[in-house]
Amino acid sequence: METPEQTRAPPAAPGLGAIDYRLAFEHAPVGMVLSRNRTMVDCNQRLCEMFGAARETLVGQSFQVLYPSVAEFERIGKRMVPILNHVGRYADNRMMRRLGSLHGAFAGETFWCHVTGHALNRAAPHEAGIWTFEDLGSRRSAKAELTPREREVAAQVMQGLTSKEIGRVLGISHRTVELHRARLMRKYAAATTAELVQKLMAG
Repeated sequence: METPEQTRAPPAAPGLGAIDYRLAFEHAPVGMVLSRNRTMVDCNQRLCEMFGAARETLVGQSFQVLYPSVAEFERIGKRMVPILNHVGRYADNRMMRRLGSLHGAFAGETFWCHVTGHALNRAAPHEAGIWTFEDLGSRRSAKAELTPREREVAAQVMQGLTSKEIGRVLGISHRTVELHRARLMRKYAAATTAELVQKLMAG
């Protein structure tokens, strides 16, 4: 646990009043989560709105409840480790799942989300972290029915990666990536990669 000295807010900058850091966390324009071992130990109001759940419902839960499938939760968790080990930070676009029906959300609907994270201990990156979540779909759910692997490929396509680069990230061959990309193009009726990205972003 942090000592009082560790949790004390830093002095205010010259000319500024004291900053209430708890208030800043609570009212940040993006969803924010403090985590331990991939379990949410605190979150702000924006995250509750994004996932349609009360804070008491989210706190104490594994991040797994926010993923479309257990397989994606496990695969992304493993993929993050070497990056967090190396630089202590991680970011990606991924499909997430709304947990409840509060704040105008629809329980179970999926949406594209930009996720960033900072590991407090690079040697044990899941031990404790600070994460932000940004809804890329402006509350529009991802309507096409995608497999877990198609969702992962789509997330990388949205970041502008080539099939070979996606293959390296996901640990699959570039030919397999191209098959999934072709299926995505058909499902979204997209003639070009740019059109596919636009449609993925729009849900």
